[in-house]
Amino acid sequence: MTTTLSPRERTTPRTRQKNTVFSALIGLSALAVLLQGLWAGIFLEHDGHRDAASSWIDIHARGAEVALFFAALGTLYAIWKRRSRKDLWLGGLVFTGLIVVESYIGGLIRDDGKDTLTAVHVPIAMAIMAVAAWLSLRSARGTAAQEPASDSAR
Repeated sequence: MTTTLSPRERTTPRTRQKNTVFSALIGLSALAVLLQGLWAGIFLEHDGHRDAASSWIDIHARGAEVALFFAALGTLYAIWKRRSRKDLWLGGLVFTGLIVVESYIGGLIRDDGKDTLTAVHVPIAMAIMAVAAWLSLRSARGTAAQEPASDSAR
């Protein structure tokens, strides 16, 4: 007796695909963003005395560049290797875009002395951390991929 399997029966669930590279890149970016808060707290102690805090302000700026680098790399990886995970690459684009906006505003505060923009800069930093946490959780979730059943299963 010969039996024919439907397409649904020909696939078996495979273990969840891991997003290790993406998670690592976004995690490094999130760590840099978290350290941004620490460094900001250190130099805000010298509020109104930029010269006393200039080295911490420079470290804060370099940290933003590191965060942007890893966010962009993670997003490009998601677009290239995890194209089917629309949540990851779209979230990565939002994450990277927020860091670009945050860096631009930070540059205006630092280079042009527009200290009033701090009232926008800090809430955007909180949004960046929220997106980083969301991306980490989504990435850890993985995907249940399907693979064709072996011939022995037929």
